[in-house]
Amino acid sequence: TSSARDLFYRYDALRHFHDANVIKKDMELKVSDYISYEALGLAIRRATPESENRRRSVVLVDEVDKAPRDFPNDILNEIEDFSFTVFETGDVFKAEESLRPIVLLTSNSEKNLPDAFLRRCVFYNIPPPGHKQLLEIVKNRLDVAADFAPLVEPLIKHFEEIRELALKKKPATAELLAWLAVLNRLHTNGELPRGTGEALAFTYSILAKNKEDSQQMETLAAKLKL
Repeated sequence: TSSARDLFYRYDALRHFHDANVIKKDMELKVSDYISYEALGLAIRRATPESENRRRSVVLVDEVDKAPRDFPNDILNEIEDFSFTVFETGDVFKAEESLRPIVLLTSNSEKNLPDAFLRRCVFYNIPPPGHKQLLEIVKNRLDVAADFAPLVEPLIKHFEEIRELALKKKPATAELLAWLAVLNRLHTNGELPRGTGEALAFTYSILAKNKEDSQQMETLAAKLKL
């Protein structure tokens, strides 16, 4: 539900109204005291000539395709010029050319982004991690039992076979990590039987997100040997 302004700053009108009614009338309340700057707003302010801590920043705007429909169009000028106005105070901030922030916007392509917005972007597709990368990710993210470690590579190969199926929702790296974490715990507790992959079929509920995908995964179960 983010609005374009939320990338730059937020104005706490409710607190301002509350303080105006509670604090003595002879005390001056500054609107600027109720403005808090968000990531992109902070990055632009730090890149202005007036900033005491001038530096270039990197800002991540995650899953921009999930924002309201008008969101990308509402930030066209701000993204292109790296400037914004605080409407409540009239302050204008504009980044120096040499310190313009680097903005990374991610999208899962759940809906199309406007052409005018895409024209201002450099596109890069992040491919799924390969086999070696998955091994490295698992090594760095999971603390598996010593006797379970030899099973990790064949399980990753099985995971890659699952991803090659015509699934409605292919499992991502996060599902792989969750799946291996559960298998590691079952193995450690002596609840993971050895033998064919059919013994692991009940754990596919971690990887599958619908009935059809689960059924397809079970067709591969018999092929897995541990």
